[in-house]
Amino acid sequence: MMMALYGGLIIGLAAVLLMIFNGRIMGISGIAGTFVNMLFTPKARTAQSGEFAWRGFFILGMLLGGIGLSQFTNIFTEASMVSSNPVVLIVAGLLVGVGTRMGWGCTSGHGICGIARFSGRSVMATIIFIAAGMGAVAVANALFNATGGN
Repeated sequence: MMMALYGGLIIGLAAVLLMIFNGRIMGISGIAGTFVNMLFTPKARTAQSGEFAWRGFFILGMLLGGIGLSQFTNIFTEASMVSSNPVVLIVAGLLVGVGTRMGWGCTSGHGICGIARFSGRSVMATIIFIAAGMGAVAVANALFNATGGN
């Protein structure tokens, strides 16, 4: 429980600092999507080198933070995965990416930053995210139980 509280505080602090120092909303899908677009579009990357740099450092920080967390805690060994099949994980990741593009943002952008700005669109998006997540868990549980899982 305390790890979740600390994680939430750190995410909130990161969102506030990004807004104060860069004037940007901390939506991971937007940061990553624009970074990947710039990565494959040299003209855009050159024209907006400052944008490219901070987005790259942000993503690098997320990756290094996850690696550090896995090295110094047992939080990932305690988590259970629905599947360890790489194909299932890749398809699931792609579906999440498509969903964040369709929803014009992800839970960090809408759920944390959008609601904090009293955005009605973000409130609705977050409600839909939660409902879709609940539905996905219900379907996964039903499929798991139907196949004889414990």
